[in-house]
Amino acid sequence: MGNDQDDAVRSRHLAITRPSPWVERFASLIPAGGRVLDVASGNGRHARFLLGLGYRVTAVDRDVAALADLAKQRRVEVIEADLETGGPVFGLGGALSGRAFTGIVVVNYLYRPLLAPLIQALEPRGVLIYETFARGNERFTRPRNPDHLLMAGELLDLAAGRLQVVAYEHGLIEAAEIPGVKQRICAINDLGRSARDDDEPTPHSI
Repeated sequence: MGNDQDDAVRSRHLAITRPSPWVERFASLIPAGGRVLDVASGNGRHARFLLGLGYRVTAVDRDVAALADLAKQRRVEVIEADLETGGPVFGLGGALSGRAFTGIVVVNYLYRPLLAPLIQALEPRGVLIYETFARGNERFTRPRNPDHLLMAGELLDLAAGRLQVVAYEHGLIEAAEIPGVKQRICAINDLGRSARDDDEPTPHSI
């Protein structure tokens, strides 16, 4: 991103220290003791939360200054990488090339070329927890650029045929640190791994 508007948005997000309630609600579905990728981790609020739950954490951001204390933790890996203009992240030679994770968390960040690679980086039974702004948010606050706003049902389309959707929401959230139009999903990479006779995936607690 890198313009003044995006820097202002980033500063506002960095001031938030409590984990997203969506992440808090579904983090326990991630297999215990696994490694979780925190994408565009900002000040590390979700990395810290996940570390506290016993997970190993890989935190990725273009600016990792706010993660200096986390980098000293034994179960934390901090990667400084520009997810948009710094070359491939998941591709050949990228910082996450060939890596797989039991959980992937993305909050308040959207770069569409990363969406498919994120799905591919989920281990079997791995959990995707994704929440960010959607179209209509431009009426309320930044971001207003449609490149950074999800279209209706976009995360559902991303998961379709690939992941079991456990929960999905889309709408205006007023009781939040940054009110606006949000879309969020929790989905699990367990399609085709059922012991049921009808091959339907095993349901998860919500």
